[in-house]
Amino acid sequence: MAENVTIARPYADAAFKLASGEGALGPWSEALERLAAIAADPTMRACINDPNLSADQVYALIVGVAGDALSADQQNFVRVLVANERLEVLPEIRDLFVDLKNEHEGVREAQIASAFPLDDATLKALVADLEAKFKAKLDIAVSIDPELIGGVRITVGDEVIDASVRGKLANMAAALKN
Repeated sequence: MAENVTIARPYADAAFKLASGEGALGPWSEALERLAAIAADPTMRACINDPNLSADQVYALIVGVAGDALSADQQNFVRVLVANERLEVLPEIRDLFVDLKNEHEGVREAQIASAFPLDDATLKALVADLEAKFKAKLDIAVSIDPELIGGVRITVGDEVIDASVRGKLANMAAALKN
């Protein structure tokens, strides 16, 4: 949905500038996560798109569901999104905001797919090695993929390290074909 990302980008930039100016990147990230979950809920989507509800009613509903956790600036941000009918792009705003926050903090996202569950010591050692290799703090997401047969496949940005048995077998098959 490139169009949604294009629409969301200026809002994410504005939220990031406001949050970094306040020194509140963490609270804003949490608030956007909460708001994105609210906006993605099917019942809330029906209310947001209901032509019988005014903008003030939609705003009150969103802020009411979000609870007291929203600051005045975050509530104003919701008001702007409601006024411009942009609540549906809150998930994209959240994603772009997190990307900006991670870049600002020197953090990169990494996905580790393993054939078997990794124990804590192994995972800590792997993360330490990866952080040294990429010279950045990594935000790790670990998943189990039994189709790898053994080993791990690591993705950091657009770089993939395939140390899985399946990957090695695929490389050998390609080499044998040549």
